[in-house]
Amino acid sequence: MMGLLATWITRQLVVDGLVSGLIIGMLAMGIVLVYRATRVINFAVGNMGLVAASMLALLVINYDWPFWLALGLSILLGTLFGTAMELIVVRRLFTAPRVILLVATVGIAQLAQLIIVQLPTIDGAAGERYPVVVDTIWEDVLGTGIRLRGAQLTVLVVVPITAILLGLLLSRTTLGKTVAASANNPSLARLSGINPKLVTTLVWTIVGLLASLSMVLVSGLSGGVASLTNLGPFTLSRALVAALVAGMVSFPRAVAAGVAIGVAEALLRFNFLGEAGLADGLLLIVVLVAVRMQRRSDTELSAFSFSPKVRPIPEHLRELWWVRHMTTIALGAAVLFAVVLVFVPGIADAPSRQLLFAIVVCFAICGMSVTITTGWAGQLSLSQMAFAGFGALVASRLANGLSMDITVGTGFLGIDAIAWDAFPIEFQAGEVPFLLAIPVGAVLTAGLAAVVGVSSLRARGLDLAVATFVFALAAQQYLFRRPMLSGENPRSVLFRRGDLFGIDLDSQRSYYFLCLAVLLIVLAVVARLRRTGIGRTTIAARDNPDSAEAYTVGVTRTKVSTFALAGGVAGLGGGLLSGAIQSVPFGERFFLVGDSLQLVAMVVIGGLGSVLGPVLGAIWLHGFPGFFDDSNTVALFSSSVGLLIVLMYVPGGLIQIGHAARSSLIRTAERRVPVPDEPKMVRTASVALAGAGRSKRTHELMLDLAAVSVWFDGVVAVNNVDVEVRPGEVVGLIGTNGAGKSTLMNAVGGFVPAAGSVQLLGVEISDMPAPERSRLGLGRTFQAARLFPELTVRETVQVALEARQRTPLVASALLLPPTLKLERRQRNTADELIDFLGLGRYADRFVSELSTGTRRIVELAGLLAVDARVLCLDEPTAGVAQREAEAFGPLILSIRKELDASMLIVEHDMPLIMAVSDRMYCLEAGGVIASGAPEELRNDPAVVASYLGTDDRAIERSDSWRVLRRCPHQ
Repeated sequence: MMGLLATWITRQLVVDGLVSGLIIGMLAMGIVLVYRATRVINFAVGNMGLVAASMLALLVINYDWPFWLALGLSILLGTLFGTAMELIVVRRLFTAPRVILLVATVGIAQLAQLIIVQLPTIDGAAGERYPVVVDTIWEDVLGTGIRLRGAQLTVLVVVPITAILLGLLLSRTTLGKTVAASANNPSLARLSGINPKLVTTLVWTIVGLLASLSMVLVSGLSGGVASLTNLGPFTLSRALVAALVAGMVSFPRAVAAGVAIGVAEALLRFNFLGEAGLADGLLLIVVLVAVRMQRRSDTELSAFSFSPKVRPIPEHLRELWWVRHMTTIALGAAVLFAVVLVFVPGIADAPSRQLLFAIVVCFAICGMSVTITTGWAGQLSLSQMAFAGFGALVASRLANGLSMDITVGTGFLGIDAIAWDAFPIEFQAGEVPFLLAIPVGAVLTAGLAAVVGVSSLRARGLDLAVATFVFALAAQQYLFRRPMLSGENPRSVLFRRGDLFGIDLDSQRSYYFLCLAVLLIVLAVVARLRRTGIGRTTIAARDNPDSAEAYTVGVTRTKVSTFALAGGVAGLGGGLLSGAIQSVPFGERFFLVGDSLQLVAMVVIGGLGSVLGPVLGAIWLHGFPGFFDDSNTVALFSSSVGLLIVLMYVPGGLIQIGHAARSSLIRTAERRVPVPDEPKMVRTASVALAGAGRSKRTHELMLDLAAVSVWFDGVVAVNNVDVEVRPGEVVGLIGTNGAGKSTLMNAVGGFVPAAGSVQLLGVEISDMPAPERSRLGLGRTFQAARLFPELTVRETVQVALEARQRTPLVASALLLPPTLKLERRQRNTADELIDFLGLGRYADRFVSELSTGTRRIVELAGLLAVDARVLCLDEPTAGVAQREAEAFGPLILSIRKELDASMLIVEHDMPLIMAVSDRMYCLEAGGVIASGAPEELRNDPAVVASYLGTDDRAIERSDSWRVLRRCPHQ
């Protein structure tokens, strides 16, 4: 064993890995620094340094500048690039959601690439050596047998010194303490005289310096100058992993993780020379493990507020045919233009132009996957073109005839050197028709995407972006090169077209029409899904996972199915894209990690969350550049400057222009058609309240809590609490802030882990997830009453109605009649519930536009929709004006009567809680200090001392419950 280790691990390999790892660690420090200051992951940190690295080579080689002068100027320019990006881009997006700022860093990375492309070509680039500080080689350092180059020695000296200085700067100086204060609480820092924006500028300046030093050093290690543009993404991926392992907070851990990655990669590359990309595959495993160990909360990051809102057509305007079919008319005109376009002589009738149009259409299909997974689900995936490449490779292998020799064992992973119990399996299959291979590839890609989604369940927002970015790189470097997918081809696989019902698809025009037809089908399916329960529950799970689970929506299941659906669409688009160029160029074009970044930019430019956004973005990013000689430069300009302009000035994307025109037409129609009178509150809703056929059996106890306890990091929040709720009973929970009332509610709902027993309707639910508890009859409202800001009132109620019957994914996509009936039934039931609560005029309003009081009534409508038997209401009048709050007592009791339900209510409004409660519990420091009838608690000395106090005005106010209780609301 020792001999084997000595063969695998040598001094030279360790030193080489140490040098590479130090540079990775330096970049990781830059990522950690930005995250600590702004709570965003900087995806531009690798490419930012390429500006300085390229300038140094240009000045020294082309213009014969002295090395030290060129080095100083290059580092200065790279540092100022970081400063400029903060002042121009980051500062404008300072208050935006962090995911938006992350997308902006993708645009900054693209902008750096654009700058590099615009620099003059380096003379003799193919054979020139990159300029370094020391150009000496030591063959036997100190008699150890280690060979050390000057570029390596520079790294061993510069990186530790830089790391030490940065650590001292941030830990021992006022600047470092200012950065920490600004990151932890910008508002409080501002009150203390700290300018958070100035701190951010200083941080980005330092990061510009670190990135510039890092990329100059790594360029010196690589030696050549011909492939500088490829260094950014590869170095970035390793730095991201190191920063993630460091928890995005620790500089020493980031450097240590970088060194570990560098050494491990050096050992793998030497011992497994024949397995290209193996290190990238293993990095993905490291990322998934690191993500599962993270404890950061990023619920704010899941909301994509720059997704364009489309104002629903008011119900009373649907009788106008032109309003009802407005979208169909516009889409029909666009399709007619797309068909006629390829027949225009001299402009678009050339085969090269028709190929360009087909590629644009294919990218639009791939972009639809970003709309689903990012625009709807709020999961920023940077691997969609990797899924497209996988679908294309699978389709090509099927079309070419599948023939594989697989060695089962570790050799299946490409590690034949340590395989055990390996045995070969030969598999052969005939050729699959071209048009059948593509959908089969899409289905298999959906399966791969589901696996990735399940593996990344703990990753949300920023962490998911890192995980999917590393997956895209692992797919490019490792997965795509597996013989199972690529055969013996290292860079591309042939993918010849077939025919369609006798029509030869070798014609570029015919193939364009095929792609256009598939795009229209995908548009129709995706648009249909958005209007069904699939789209509504996906957005609900994104906007507010807790409320979605309270409405029986399985957030985990929704995320995985969304990932699978998006992966399938990407695989379909990738197969068609490869058919357009009749090959799968996974090593050099279309399916590189940078293409996934460009795909996100494309969809954001078009309009994230909009069905037509990917089409507009594809035209902008891939269509227009095709009419220019230097199309790559124009495409880079569109994906960098274009993306940044959209984020800063037109967050809704190009589709926002169409939405503005549509809203204008709707306003014109509203001026001509009067709004009908608001319907009065209905006092019967037998159809709406029929429920899902849930059993109405009465149990001795509807809700029984026994010895329930909750801890947070060892601190007791709820301590051994017993609570009983009997049939038809309203039980109140009172206590000071921090007494544990809401935490107890969360324990009942399954939103926090708890010890003890929770029984609902006689069933033990302690180990059940929140959606399962809701399906059994537990209804839950929350203090904030956020609900789902991006959904309308009707859509919100329809989300809750999913508890009665789930919307099937495949049947909805295929427009099968049962799903159409289900959608009509859900809409009618939602309208009945909305009218029952007097919300008719708000039905088509977005929840984010409603007052707090109205949102709380919408919450109650949701409880009616799920047909809850036990309602847990957490401060139902919080944030509601006193006049509105007074109406909640009768409304709550009316709903209890309609549902024949029991209630557990947390409320600080003493007149209200004492008026509606049959019994009450008072909590203090997480434990129950008193229980009984409202009058007993009103006179209990412990309750008076703990909660009511001895102030005469508070006592007089609490006495007013007697008046309310005499009101005939029961």
